[in-house]
Amino acid sequence: MDITAQELKERLDKGEKINLIDVREEYEFDEDNLGGELYPLGSLPSQIDDLEDLQDEEVIIYCRSGARSGRAQQFLEQNGFSNVRNLIGGILAYRENERKAQ
Repeated sequence: MDITAQELKERLDKGEKINLIDVREEYEFDEDNLGGELYPLGSLPSQIDDLEDLQDEEVIIYCRSGARSGRAQQFLEQNGFSNVRNLIGGILAYRENERKAQ
């Protein structure tokens, strides 16, 4: 199940504790991020043990546009994660949503 930029923004604005994972590259993360933990898609398989405690929790994954995070979502689900949500449209959609709200 995916999550919209609007829904994620509302939850972050409420101060909810969210397991947010950014699967972009480090240079992208350094330019702009939503406060998630950085696990670049290419290194996710070698770092999956670091996420083991989140297997039964909601995990929200994002990238620039939603494509890489979609692949990460599939990978995590294939490895026993039960509640992985992909941010539709990625950080681009999130920032666009913020811009429209102003």
